[in-house]
Amino acid sequence: MSLDTSRPSAARAYDYFLGGHSNFAADREFADQVKAIAPSVPNVARLNRNFLRRAVRYCLDQGIRQFLDLGSGIPTVGNTHQIAADAHADARVVYVDNEPVAFHHSRGLLEEHPDATIIQADMRDREHVLSHPETRRLLDFDEPVALLVIGVLLYLPDPEPAELIRGYREHLAPGSLLAVSTLTDEPAGTALREEVQRLRAAYAEAGEPVHPRDHADILPWFDGLDLVEPGLVTLPEWRCDDPAEAFDVAAPLGYGAVARVP
Repeated sequence: MSLDTSRPSAARAYDYFLGGHSNFAADREFADQVKAIAPSVPNVARLNRNFLRRAVRYCLDQGIRQFLDLGSGIPTVGNTHQIAADAHADARVVYVDNEPVAFHHSRGLLEEHPDATIIQADMRDREHVLSHPETRRLLDFDEPVALLVIGVLLYLPDPEPAELIRGYREHLAPGSLLAVSTLTDEPAGTALREEVQRLRAAYAEAGEPVHPRDHADILPWFDGLDLVEPGLVTLPEWRCDDPAEAFDVAAPLGYGAVARVP
């Protein structure tokens, strides 16, 4: 595996924020710089991971046993296959990520999990993802699938998020579920908005610009789908099982929703 570890990676910085170990000195230095100018960012990462956990459990409660996780990132505690396997041993998971460290670490992690795999691909290359032998081995698109797009669409400029979701949605059977989370600063106060502006500048300088979005920007991504209650809301508002999350300083910095294919 050939890696340029001298340049920071957003995926590896996210792993560091979550307390993972699949990161390098450049990633930790960059992440520490981000924390210095935007101290709420690690909280956003944790809220986002907690939303993933609740969304996966909801999908399981609805009878879904197969998951396609786009832009899955570095294998850190609380990944989709771990959450699913805790509840249903027969759950099947296909991760998709283009980041070399995410791919190679996940592949090693999943060697003892025959019902979970990762493919190295750009998630925007829908045909490659869906026709990949590993995808075809584990997922049956004639049956409902949970499509997870968690904390990754902030890296795509418009109109790519809507196009990506619409393209995958065409391949999902009725009853499938889509879970999405992304960055926002719309409900935030002045101090948090200033943090987000500093965050955007830091990530742009690192070559990985991010795009916070308002509720009105995100809602059309779910056109043609049925939003699950409570709809598109801040992350702690989506079926949260920990009341303390509502008071987290980073609570206004993420939107999330789950929607059903009719």
